[in-house]
Amino acid sequence: MYKVAKASEYLVITGVGIKDIKLAKKAWIFPGQTYTVFDLSPVNYTFEVQAMSAEKLPFVLPAVFTIGPRVNDRESLLKYAKLISPHDKLSNHVKELVQGIIEGETRVLAASMTMEEVFRGTKEFKQEVFEKVQLELNQFGLLIYNANVKQLVDVPGHEYFSYLGQKTQMEAANQAKVDVAEATMKGEIGSKLRKGQTLQNAAKIDAETKVIAVQRSAEGEKEGIKVRSEVKVFENEREAEVAQANSELAKKKAAWTKAAQVAEVEAAKAVALRDAELQGEVERMNALTTTEKLKAEFLSKASVQYETKVQEANWELYKKQKEAEAILYEKKAEAEAEIALADATFYAKKQAAEADLYAKKKEAEGIVALGQSQGVYISTLLTALGGNYTALRDYLMINGGMFQEIAKINAEAIRGLEPKISIWSNGGDNGGGITEGAMGMKELAGVYKMLPPLFKTVHEQTGMLPPSWMGALPDKSP
Repeated sequence: MYKVAKASEYLVITGVGIKDIKLAKKAWIFPGQTYTVFDLSPVNYTFEVQAMSAEKLPFVLPAVFTIGPRVNDRESLLKYAKLISPHDKLSNHVKELVQGIIEGETRVLAASMTMEEVFRGTKEFKQEVFEKVQLELNQFGLLIYNANVKQLVDVPGHEYFSYLGQKTQMEAANQAKVDVAEATMKGEIGSKLRKGQTLQNAAKIDAETKVIAVQRSAEGEKEGIKVRSEVKVFENEREAEVAQANSELAKKKAAWTKAAQVAEVEAAKAVALRDAELQGEVERMNALTTTEKLKAEFLSKASVQYETKVQEANWELYKKQKEAEAILYEKKAEAEAEIALADATFYAKKQAAEADLYAKKKEAEGIVALGQSQGVYISTLLTALGGNYTALRDYLMINGGMFQEIAKINAEAIRGLEPKISIWSNGGDNGGGITEGAMGMKELAGVYKMLPPLFKTVHEQTGMLPPSWMGALPDKSP
């Protein structure tokens, strides 16, 4: 079944498929699962905590705490769901739990402070109580939304705050009496002081008034003299301006009279000048009339001649245009013929090139086929010779006639040579009866006998002669 919690509630689901617990605002509840609903609304708890100060003075701390689950922390909600939600939040169990935490923390804190410190530092005392209580409530997932601690109250039989209040009242009453006496004293003294200051200030003001009156009178006289002087200066300036204006007026009247007389003379001269201009205009118009008449006569003749010349020029131009068009047509025909001839030549060369290309292509294909056949031929021979490359080489050389070609080349190389063979000896052998010294001389003589035929052979084959100090070759016999 499908369950939906209210705005201030949560569903706590346990059972099959859930490892611990599950919190949700809405969820399906499957078979094997159970759920409970807990409310998030905070609750007010009112306590009167009894504590004792460091001087062993007991007192009562009335307080109202607004406590509820911490809704913005998932972990705190899980703690609350596990530990507090099974109980009614208004039950004694929850109330005693909260009260125990508050009383314990308050007593511990109060025991470390004197009554005077508690009373005078009430705000700080309350804040420390709230902080320590909140630390303990965190383990249950609870949050103090608001806390209101009332005034400290005496425990019956211990009227510390009552006596302290009476003391404060008496001190306030005595202080009030002292304040009244001081106020009366200050009033009497202040009254006399104000009267004396009033008389002093009045005399001072009278003296200052007289001084100011004299100063004002002198300043008034001074201002009067200054004004009269300025008036006199102004009158003199006005009289000078009037005299200057009269002078300017006289000058302007003279100028106006002069201008009037000049205007009369100019008017008379202008009339005469205009009369002369009109007479000249009449004569000019007569001349123009005569000119136009003559121009009309001669212009008609010139127009006829002009039209005639124009027609002749147009005829000559038309004739030349036609001749030029005929020449252009001939040139165009010749150019087209040359283009056609060039196209034909190009086509012939193209056909020849394509034929040559085809022949080369076929020749290359033949060479490739020949190479392939020779490869097959050599491979077959090598297989027949059992893979003996030396025998294959000798066979190919014999079959190709290479040895015959080598013999032919060698024969051609020695053709035309006339080799000369020289044979010489030392003239005898080493006979018996010759001494060792004579034997040495004989060997030396043999060397000298060998030189002439050697030099001759070298000369015949190379053309080189021996040096003069070694001898000269005999002349050839005739």
